[in-house]
Amino acid sequence: MDLSTPLAATAVAAGLRTDGARLWQSLMDLARIGATPKGGVCRLALTDLDRQGRDLFVQWAREAGCSIRVDAIGNIFARRAGLDDALPPVMTGSHIDTQPTGGKFDGNYGVLAGLEVLRTLNDGGVRTRAPVEVAVWTNEEGSRFVPVMMGSGVFVNAFTLEHALAQRDAQGVSVDEALRAIGYAGPAGPAPAVGAYFEAHIEQGPVLENHERVIGVVSAALGQRWYDVSVQGMEAHAGPTPMELRHDALLAASCIVAEVNRIALDRLPHARGTVGSLEVFPNSRNVIPGGVKLSVDLRAPDDGQLLDMDAALRAACERIAAARGVTIGVEQVVYFPPQPFTPHLVEAVRTNAADLGYSAMDVVSGAGHDAVYLARVAPAAMIFVPCADGISHNEIEDAEPAHLEAGCNVLLRAMLAAAGVVQAADGGVPA
Repeated sequence: MDLSTPLAATAVAAGLRTDGARLWQSLMDLARIGATPKGGVCRLALTDLDRQGRDLFVQWAREAGCSIRVDAIGNIFARRAGLDDALPPVMTGSHIDTQPTGGKFDGNYGVLAGLEVLRTLNDGGVRTRAPVEVAVWTNEEGSRFVPVMMGSGVFVNAFTLEHALAQRDAQGVSVDEALRAIGYAGPAGPAPAVGAYFEAHIEQGPVLENHERVIGVVSAALGQRWYDVSVQGMEAHAGPTPMELRHDALLAASCIVAEVNRIALDRLPHARGTVGSLEVFPNSRNVIPGGVKLSVDLRAPDDGQLLDMDAALRAACERIAAARGVTIGVEQVVYFPPQPFTPHLVEAVRTNAADLGYSAMDVVSGAGHDAVYLARVAPAAMIFVPCADGISHNEIEDAEPAHLEAGCNVLLRAMLAAAGVVQAADGGVPA
């Protein structure tokens, strides 16, 4: 019997379930490294705490029979050999670096769900045709070094290794120096091919919880355009200057904030518009503000809509400048194109969630993830599970063990279908 067919893989997977208690314990054990008093985790990229977390993952992966490879930007790849080890691996993974006030699940869940898949294959005596790998991507959060998603970005050549290694933190330490200090500077070389990539992640938003769904079938990630906007008016005394003669930069900036909100609301359901930062000059109680710098973050599921939002922002700034007697400059500083995920892998997530009896819905990721970069070079898909109140990047971030186990079971099935099955414990397909 040819056990490498999708039907056979599904039959084998039907007899397997991941160990939710083991997955939860691994998450709690990892969370002790960098634990904060409020119950979160502070494990910044390439610090000694990051080294400790990496060492623990490597130990667990070796205990599961994996070989370990580290590349020049510090990405870790734990490989479970396949029958045909020359085939490109079916990969999963995420990151274990955190925000300064991070939680236990962001990124960590994707890494340890992948490890749990490997442990489950070992428990079931299942051998895959293609090798299976779990990746730990370096500096996804970008809290210590920029750019964000550094490890996966280098892997897909979104930017060069040399550029990434040269970046420095606030204390002047370079990525290259930090990698060497923690012992995770691997050899340089071309990135190997990837057969398929899956990433399990907490949603980091409230949609699944609000709709009472267990699995988010992620069809795409929103494109992003970030801007630095500067408003120049004229500072003047707040008392003697009549209202109609003012050139109030903060008043103009407040109009921009309202316009950014309107631009997104006019393009529901997936458009997003946010002003997250304002710097006011001279920032004095009785002085009309003469200058404001603000950030604008626009997101949309396709480039056409994102460009339409860009045009709307620029047109609004021109109108506001004329009406308020100020000058406004708009500079785009970040662009991530919208990234659809691979239809047949997205369908595999959807089908396996239904087969397992989990409630599910299609969602679009509003945040960036390593999968967004991997989708540029390989078939890719994501699996979301709910997080409590949609809260993430926060020490109180939380998720239900049953939901984490459900997402891991969907991941197991999707990866088996992609990798192919050549042998089960009894030499055949479980009944």
